[in-house]
Amino acid sequence: MKPVYLFSSGTLGRSQNTIVLETEGGKRYVPVEQVSELYCFGEVDLNKRFLEFLTAHGILLHVFNRYGFYSGTYYPREHLMSGHLVLRQAEHYLEGERRLTLARAFVRGSLRNIRSVLGYYRRRGVTVDAPLAEIERLAAGIDVATSTAGLMAIEGNAREAYYAAWPAIIEAEFPFGPRSRRPPRDETNALISFGNSLLYTAVLGQIYQTHLDPRIGYLHETNFRRHTLNLDVAEVFKPVLVDRLIFRLVNRGQLQRRHFVTGAEGVFLDEEGRRLFVEEWEKTLQETYRHPTLKRSVSYRTTLRLELYKLEKHLLGERPYAPFQLRG
Repeated sequence: MKPVYLFSSGTLGRSQNTIVLETEGGKRYVPVEQVSELYCFGEVDLNKRFLEFLTAHGILLHVFNRYGFYSGTYYPREHLMSGHLVLRQAEHYLEGERRLTLARAFVRGSLRNIRSVLGYYRRRGVTVDAPLAEIERLAAGIDVATSTAGLMAIEGNAREAYYAAWPAIIEAEFPFGPRSRRPPRDETNALISFGNSLLYTAVLGQIYQTHLDPRIGYLHETNFRRHTLNLDVAEVFKPVLVDRLIFRLVNRGQLQRRHFVTGAEGVFLDEEGRRLFVEEWEKTLQETYRHPTLKRSVSYRTTLRLELYKLEKHLLGERPYAPFQLRG
């Protein structure tokens, strides 16, 4: 099973056990047993019966607007959720020090992986000493932070120092001003926003395959509007999966300024750029490395699931959560 990305506009439906996208150019058929998630970038029509079909097969539907910005997810009825584990999740959220323990771990993992990425480029002659020193200084405050707001501030300031090194890392003449999200104001910000959205949905898709409730996060505030646990876990993997991919795509000349559109809504990838990014994103998730504990090859998509299993063990009191660490 794997995610299926739909860029064309049309009508989504079913034909027996097959998902069908009908467009002006014809019909695309995808056997339902091969699909874990649907990503809709085009304008699609569907009905309630199709959503019932997705629910019956446990398929998530992620929707992006015409600019490629993430709009939301149809999250089917949970089929694996454990009441016992949800109660443990809630306990760890409501008990201040337990929540801080997990929130600190997410920030610690994020900053550690940021330092690994910068260290890689420093060994290749890129001047990143000042950002690295600032991130080291900020990391020293993680264990003494007394609130999630304080931890979010540490993570935000570390990111700001990290982004200051990007113009030296990115070899193309891509402008990069202050981090801007809604809307992105330049090409680099557009890539970060798009890549982060793909990561958030990838983690959400993996959460669906566990006993965890995606609505209960620890670093990000749990609220009435959205899932938050996937945002927590994504902080650990942004430097590993999203940022390194952006550097590769830009420095190899695969993504160029012609792949972007600028308008009143901001700067965003055109359809060709989104297709290219998504293709390389899938390759990244399928990439394997030798897992230091399992002693076998593991893909990065599997690594996301393993990270959630580690979180489950922490919540159940079996083993303290240790965030994924980029090697080398």
